Amino acid sequence: MPRLSGLAMDVRPLRESRDFRLLYAGFLGAMTGTLMTSVAVAVQVYEVTGSSLHIGLVSLARALPLVVGVLVGGVLADRFDRRTLMVATRLPLVLVAAALAVNALAPEPRLWVIYAATAATGLLAGLGGPAMLAAIPALAGTERLAAAGALLSGSTQLAALGGPALGGALIAGPGLAACYAVDAAGFLVFTAALFFVKPLPVATAAPGKGVRQAFGSLAEGLRFVRRHRMILGLLLVDAAAMVFTMPQALYPALADERFGGGPAAVGLLYAAPAFGALVGAATSGWTARAGGHALVGAVLLWGAALTGVGLSSWLPLALALLALAGFGDLISETLRSALLQHGTPDELRGRVSSLWMAQATVSPALGNAAVGLLAELTGPAAAVTVGGLVCVAATLAVAAAFPSLRTARLGSGKASARESDSRAEAAHSREEEADVRP
Repeated sequence: MPRLSGLAMDVRPLRESRDFRLLYAGFLGAMTGTLMTSVAVAVQVYEVTGSSLHIGLVSLARALPLVVGVLVGGVLADRFDRRTLMVATRLPLVLVAAALAVNALAPEPRLWVIYAATAATGLLAGLGGPAMLAAIPALAGTERLAAAGALLSGSTQLAALGGPALGGALIAGPGLAACYAVDAAGFLVFTAALFFVKPLPVATAAPGKGVRQAFGSLAEGLRFVRRHRMILGLLLVDAAAMVFTMPQALYPALADERFGGGPAAVGLLYAAPAFGALVGAATSGWTARAGGHALVGAVLLWGAALTGVGLSSWLPLALALLALAGFGDLISETLRSALLQHGTPDELRGRVSSLWMAQATVSPALGNAAVGLLAELTGPAAAVTVGGLVCVAATLAVAAAFPSLRTARLGSGKASARESDSRAEAAHSREEEADVRP
């Protein structure tokens, strides 16, 4: 296999796998539509209620079913064909978006319809999410996991830049109903593309035929994570990156109090991390040969850059640091996903992916609450600084406690998480023995 000679993004999963191309294109379109619709929902809820509280409650109405969905979806992804699960959970989203469009055209749009549709979207996205993550090794190949992760993460950033802008243009032009209709069409196209993807049966289905036994098998995924310290370390370092450093809610206050800017400065603060993440995606070719040390370094970069943002009083410097943080976040997300899939047996990938997705849903919510509370006590700049420092400290602690995370590599063959853990812990034991020798 030829080695990559530069830093450019590795696009071989797109070039070599027709099925991955279909999944990638559908995912990009669906993510753009989802972010476009999130803008439309926020605008419509405010129009109906005049309350920012309801906008927050609508987000909560999506998050709670999403967590339930990913836990159930992880069990299903280890028992049934993963392509079938993706189709079965994406096709109903066409109807959900259509219901929002019909509600928007009504003389008096109903708030309960928006809540119900948002909850249904979260549940369906959660049910199908683990199947999509677990399918990536089969579609892109285990040797292309980092490249596939970078491509998907980059498409998320593209959607984050284009989706809200497109949604705003549609709302200002044809109106809310058109925005929802475009979202429905996008999910329909995604579902149609999935029909052309090869079947994705599980290599070894989870044992048990009854519903009770099936959902009880989620405990097996928990046991796997607890036993294999590299996987547990991945989840913990992910939590360290999210729980302590979620500064987005503080951007308006920072722009007003720290940088003396208005809405334009707020927009720049939101855009800077996405720009850095796109640069990270475009230069991610090296991640195919990276591993745990690079992952830890990327999370440390994220935390250190945000610490600098909190200390900075000059907007251009803060934007540069936010872009650097976005770069680190993209690299860490790419490596976390690749190492998780690489170190998990196929028959457990659905359940382990669901645990990761549940953690990735809950941690930002906790992080937003924590940073908001800290900002009330210390001010927004100090909250960002403290959060960044705690992230750095927590990441260093996880790296020290989990040597198998530091030594994990993507380019070292198909060693299992158990083998990787055993080698790393043995090396760690030898280091400790050497320390106590006279």
